[in-house]
Amino acid sequence: MAADDIHRLIRHHGEIVRTFAASLKGKQRMTIEAKENRGPLSDLRLIEMGTLLAGPFCGQLMGDFGAEVIKIEPPNQGDPMRVWGREKAHGQSLWWPVVARNKKSVTLNLREQEGQEIARELIKTADFLLENFRPGTMERWGLSYEELSKINPGLIMIRVSGFGQTGPYSSRAGFGAVGEAMGGLRYVCGDPSTPPSRMGISIGDSLAATFACIGGLTALHHRERTGEGQVVDSAIYEAVLNMMESLVTEYDKAGYVRERTGAILPNVAPSNVYPTKDGGMILIAANQDTVFRRLTEAMGQPELAENERYATHTARGAVQQELDDLISDWTKTLDAADVGKLMDDYGIPSGKIYTTPDMLEDAHFQAREAIATTVHPKFGELKMQNVAPKLSKTPGGIRRPGPELGQHNDEIYGGVLNMGAERIAELTAKGII
Repeated sequence: MAADDIHRLIRHHGEIVRTFAASLKGKQRMTIEAKENRGPLSDLRLIEMGTLLAGPFCGQLMGDFGAEVIKIEPPNQGDPMRVWGREKAHGQSLWWPVVARNKKSVTLNLREQEGQEIARELIKTADFLLENFRPGTMERWGLSYEELSKINPGLIMIRVSGFGQTGPYSSRAGFGAVGEAMGGLRYVCGDPSTPPSRMGISIGDSLAATFACIGGLTALHHRERTGEGQVVDSAIYEAVLNMMESLVTEYDKAGYVRERTGAILPNVAPSNVYPTKDGGMILIAANQDTVFRRLTEAMGQPELAENERYATHTARGAVQQELDDLISDWTKTLDAADVGKLMDDYGIPSGKIYTTPDMLEDAHFQAREAIATTVHPKFGELKMQNVAPKLSKTPGGIRRPGPELGQHNDEIYGGVLNMGAERIAELTAKGII
């Protein structure tokens, strides 16, 4: 038999085994997963450990596309995100329904041996295990990948931390803000006249979680071909670093250190926020030569495009402030809506600086359903950002907002681990669940 034929047989055999295993997992969870879930990941189970954002946002992304996400939380306490952010009168967070959407909550004390044993039983049934504890914590609990892979060889363990699982800083506490600073983002954010600024969102955590999700799905593809699980190691500072464009290379070859530049990118002009007659602001990005020519026509000053000071990208970059002043003098003679219409008419990228009310009122947001409405048992109708990206054949969706603490204990412990009511009551009384 030829080598190619042998390889084909091995692949075919592996496919049969994986299909059979997937069918068993599917049957095991049919009783607990909502029938309306048609997401492309609906045959996958993810056990989520950890708190706050760096891990849980990865779980949110997986859940948005249909994965069954079982979130493990400490009994009587839960994830701190349950109380972070703006609150309603009854004291519940308005952040929790978003970051925990499409998830199921079970309570489990992972610091107790009995809790760790139950965790292992759940992990046996899972495709992914997601955690964002300080490195070494899982090992102390007897939940290292080496141990877990013995009971679930195909397990993909997604680990999110400040500095990664290895290296001299790995054991340090690492929040997103520190990763943003170390990864280079903080230094270039803000106005040059002020100390480095943070962004208005927890971008470091979210980036690390996004890279973790990419890593998890990449590892899944490898498992489908080989049957092998593996560890995905996503560090916050490295996720931030990966977004820093050519920052490292510019210093390596040119000795150039990027500095804070406020609302502009140096030598990219015109591309800025400009004031309007009615006190508004509009962002105009016309730094490409052909687009700049159209802008000068919209301004009624086509001669600017012929002026050698503004005719090329390089020339405009050298007189950036001068050019911004010229455009500001023009935009200040018109209301924001009129400037926007002219930009659209001439094919010039532009836009308002949106706040949330602008988003809710915008026809484009509405047409693409960029903001969705779901029903919360206490808040009633609740608006939040919809799932992205959009898939033409197997789109994701928001099936439910963040759950109550331990809401799915009976469903998961009874339906997945086949625990009886008495056993569940016993574990509850002991503070294990």
